[in-house]
Amino acid sequence: MQLGFVGVGRMGAGMIDRLRRAGHEVIGYDVNPDVSDVASLKELVDRLETPRHLWVMVPYGAPIDDTIEELAGLLEPGDLVVEGGNSRWTDDQPRADRLAENEIGFVDCGVSGGIWGPQQGYALMAGGSEEHVRRLMPVFEALKPPGDAGFVHAGPTGAGHYAKMVHNGIEYGLMESYAEGFELLQTTDVVRDVPGVMASWTEGTVIRSWLLDLAVRALTDDPELSELRGYADDSGAGRWTVEAGIDAAVPTPAITAALYARFASRQEDSPAMRLVAALRREFGGHSVTGADPGPGGGADEPAPGVTPVPSDTAPVQ
Repeated sequence: MQLGFVGVGRMGAGMIDRLRRAGHEVIGYDVNPDVSDVASLKELVDRLETPRHLWVMVPYGAPIDDTIEELAGLLEPGDLVVEGGNSRWTDDQPRADRLAENEIGFVDCGVSGGIWGPQQGYALMAGGSEEHVRRLMPVFEALKPPGDAGFVHAGPTGAGHYAKMVHNGIEYGLMESYAEGFELLQTTDVVRDVPGVMASWTEGTVIRSWLLDLAVRALTDDPELSELRGYADDSGAGRWTVEAGIDAAVPTPAITAALYARFASRQEDSPAMRLVAALRREFGGHSVTGADPGPGGGADEPAPGVTPVPSDTAPVQ
């Protein structure tokens, strides 16, 4: 099958490689000329036989909107566009409606697999009409892992990205659970081999998973993770999952806590915790740490200008 592919980044390049190894003809376009097969979207469209099939794999937001708008003016009735980026599901119907003005089809597809996808295959969650999804099945079959699993037609337009959003929210919660367990193991003096403990969980336990395998891999290379800083970004999907839970009145405490933990990771000195420290000092006379403790300073030294509580007076709880 012939496919135009827009976006030859890290994810897109791996998908193109897997498609080509499966025998599909893929023509790629990227704003980076070093990885692009053609010089423009117009040239890409001109190279494709009708009815055309294009897969868009660019960053969510304006880059996707701009690409869809340009394709709407280049493609012809009967052509079909797949949007496979990490888009917000509520953006899918407006994009489908824009293309439908020119009788161009649209399928949204959540894609999971990361850098391991080219070898192991990608999990695919598609949204759109039965006709359009059926036309793309040769592409989906090539991208997904071998066997019956790895692909689902989740529902109408928007369903694919909604499913991927929930998938990513669950991923947040799983990663945070492993991370908290790792810190507990690392903090105690009882456990001497933290990487070994986590490696022991990868077979025969109910918490084994690919994410755990990846955690063990990282700890094998750097047992203390000393080469990393405890800072975690979020792609947006976690926020959207929490918002969807609010809209549907579905409690998502684990996913929400995991998202907030990422927010906390970006604060070198939390303003909220500074206020908590101040309140503990004010109502209970608890010792607090100054903003810049000098040599020997620490949690047991009062901040400058703070009168210590007499030793025979217990702080208020």
